[in-house]
Amino acid sequence: MQIKRKALAAATLTVPTLLVLAVAPGAASAHGTMNNPPSRTLVCFSENPESPKSAACKKAVELGGTQPLYDWNEVNLANAAGRHRELIPDGKLCSAGRDKYRGFDQVRADWPATGMPSGAAFTFRYRATAPHKGSFELYVTKDGYDPSKPLKWSDLESKPFLTQRDPALADGAYTLQGKLPAKQGRHLIYSIWQRSDSPEAFYSCSDVTFGGGTTTPTTSPTTAPTAAPTSKPTTRPTSAPPAQQPGGIALSAINAGAGISPASVRVGGQVTVTAVCGGSKVRGVASGAFSPRQAFAPAPTAAWTPSFRTARAGTYPVIVYCRNGGQARTVLTVRA
Repeated sequence: MQIKRKALAAATLTVPTLLVLAVAPGAASAHGTMNNPPSRTLVCFSENPESPKSAACKKAVELGGTQPLYDWNEVNLANAAGRHRELIPDGKLCSAGRDKYRGFDQVRADWPATGMPSGAAFTFRYRATAPHKGSFELYVTKDGYDPSKPLKWSDLESKPFLTQRDPALADGAYTLQGKLPAKQGRHLIYSIWQRSDSPEAFYSCSDVTFGGGTTTPTTSPTTAPTAAPTSKPTTRPTSAPPAQQPGGIALSAINAGAGISPASVRVGGQVTVTAVCGGSKVRGVASGAFSPRQAFAPAPTAAWTPSFRTARAGTYPVIVYCRNGGQARTVLTVRA
């Protein structure tokens, strides 16, 4: 059910700091990751950040917490400008050298993998929560790839097996048509999305098994909290994406908004959050500034305005989580 115009207009008028993120050309910032075959970040996110199922994703949470899973679309370098090999060191390709995502550089052979037919035509899908002009390069690991060793640039074939500039965007994802490499067994596909309107670039690692059919990792996204919401929930909202389909994680248009009023307050002061999830329902709101730090929407709704008491001084993100996997955030300043 779409947000009624009156409700959305009221939210916009009452909360001037409302930020709306939509899957549409011209979005303010670019974020995304490979959706088919799904990247490590998206696989772990779909397993449920609060209770992942695979050993690899459990360890990723142990190493870096749950936030990197919620921010599955943000493995980026702001000033890459094509200098990927210069800026990202060996052993840290899947994290783009960012400590936040170090859990995805784990050296192990049990990352959930997508079965893919060797040498066949294939439609890659790259989920874009905020699209931009740019080019894609897809690399595959060389024959003899050993997942029990740190991934190095030299482990990738010297040239991408697929390149495409400004691919078509449909249902919230870029589609890239190409031919899969003629490989056998476990490999890794490494994607680079370099924006042409900015030096920013995004990276993803997708574990695959060639010659293993076309099945996806056996992850089962959580679609609802496991307990009834309360005013003081003890768990963080789980914003898992739609259930997986053969050939990748299903997509839906993401239209999410986050507003805060007032945008600056003293410790102990009250703030009101405007949470908007167009085409979906609000799952919850969270921020390190709040006490409690998060809350679930008490009933299915496309727009929700909960109030929180601030507990810590500093500048904190305030994040809205939608049931369809969408997110939006704004910033709150709490003064001592």
